[in-house]
Amino acid sequence: MTVRLTLVCAAVGSTAGIFGERPQGSRAPYSATMAPPPLSSPLRAPSRRCAITADELGLKARPEPALRDLDYGEWGGCRIDEIAATYPYGFSAWLTDPDATPHGGESVRQLCRRTATWLYELPQDEEDALAITEPGVIRATILHALSVPATAFWHIKVPPLSTVTVTSHADRWDVNLNGITL
Repeated sequence: MTVRLTLVCAAVGSTAGIFGERPQGSRAPYSATMAPPPLSSPLRAPSRRCAITADELGLKARPEPALRDLDYGEWGGCRIDEIAATYPYGFSAWLTDPDATPHGGESVRQLCRRTATWLYELPQDEEDALAITEPGVIRATILHALSVPATAFWHIKVPPLSTVTVTSHADRWDVNLNGITL
């Protein structure tokens, strides 16, 4: 059976320049045209911003741990410019080596593997699925569906409320990007 999965990037608070989720933040503007069609069981990452995004879109989305953001370890909640200034070599390695974990958290490759495993475990009894999730999970999904190496992870731009729809077939994935640039 073919499964079509649409991932919506969370859009809550001001997280630009921050690793992970800020404890508080302002809500992002939403549009009625953003509301996706109703589905039987939408999913979301367990973060506060994904919960709020789902609520704002009128979805009763169930938290799915596999959709959680990259574990930034010691860098969680820190500003990117601070990390780059304090740990320039570690930061550079992390951006260029998908196996690097200078922050003590999860590597990009680990996130990509976690996401690929989740994609393969999607129930095949639903033809359409929807998930509100983090930019990193969306990047990892795109890499997996397009069979692109993990070194391309940081080259994919995933703005708030952008979407990607991936459709699984027996031997390939179709990918439709909306607002995402490679």
